[in-house]
Amino acid sequence: MPSALPHRSSAASRDARRSTANPWTVDLRELGRRPGSMQEIEKSIPAPAGWRVELIGVPEGAPVRLRLRLESVMEGVLVTGEADVPLVGSCARCLEPIEDSLRVDLQELFAYSGSTTEATSEEDEVRRVEGDFLDLEPMVRDAVVLALPLAPVCTDDCRGLCVDCGQRLDDLPPDHTHEVVDPRWAGLADRFATSPGTPGNDNSEEN
Repeated sequence: MPSALPHRSSAASRDARRSTANPWTVDLRELGRRPGSMQEIEKSIPAPAGWRVELIGVPEGAPVRLRLRLESVMEGVLVTGEADVPLVGSCARCLEPIEDSLRVDLQELFAYSGSTTEATSEEDEVRRVEGDFLDLEPMVRDAVVLALPLAPVCTDDCRGLCVDCGQRLDDLPPDHTHEVVDPRWAGLADRFATSPGTPGNDNSEEN
């Protein structure tokens, strides 16, 4: 009867190749499972699509700079560090384009399969180590998206847009105003408004 070991080794190799092809995947075999073992990672990874809220977000493919420390603990791998990302979007007041950057702190426990943490936590309450690998992308994505401002502004004192002409108030003179006619009198004002050719409004000079 043929041994199943070669088949398992081949499957493990395929999983390893598939995991390492993902730049967000970390190979834990160098770290090991001895509590107290540590590994530092510093790398830049292209951002996937969808890291945004309505008015601002991380452009797809933009560099996400990670500085992380991985520590082996009894229940899994503790990941701490920070991520820096560029942001592009629109001002919530004047709609002008915005370019900014964001730094977020990261701390997450990735639980080993079969650990007490894994066994006593709901599926969506804990991140898990998958074999000898862990995927950093969901952790970083959640931290970044939660930190994005829902109403970003180009400057703290941005005055927004003129409600009458729609131009940016910061680009208009301080005395910028519009003559406002009470809508109750608008019809009457139109009736008495004069126009070229109206009797009594002939301004042509007589020779």
